[in-house]
Amino acid sequence: MEIFSVRSSQSLLFKNNPNNAKTSKTSDIEIETRAPAPASFQIDDNSDQGPDFTAVSPGELRNYARQSFDSGLIDQNTYAAISEPLPMHAIDPLGNVIDLSSVTDGTSFNFLDYYKSQLQIATSIGDPDEVQTLKSIVDFLDS
Repeated sequence: MEIFSVRSSQSLLFKNNPNNAKTSKTSDIEIETRAPAPASFQIDDNSDQGPDFTAVSPGELRNYARQSFDSGLIDQNTYAAISEPLPMHAIDPLGNVIDLSSVTDGTSFNFLDYYKSQLQIATSIGDPDEVQTLKSIVDFLDS
């Protein structure tokens, strides 16, 4: 004895019955079109006018870097380096220790000068990978 699914047998009967094909009406179906959803973020078309990287918070810098990465303006290494949190202390080109512990996501900070000084230090040390990454960050912030 074989057992057939009621659901599949009904659907087969419906498809195979010529009376059902004649009575189905597709002209009554209407498709509504909706306006496209607004984008959650976008980069302004004014590419000459970006944020002021001499007074921007780390959170704003990460958001801008994410938008630039998504649109292809910066590569993954540059985005990853910008997204890293700042160290608690850094060294300037003169050898002085800079306390960065007070910089939070809501605090304005001069990232352009910071990355320029870090580029200068990396150039003097001679780490080519670090120099390349910092150079791409400075080029991105300076543009």
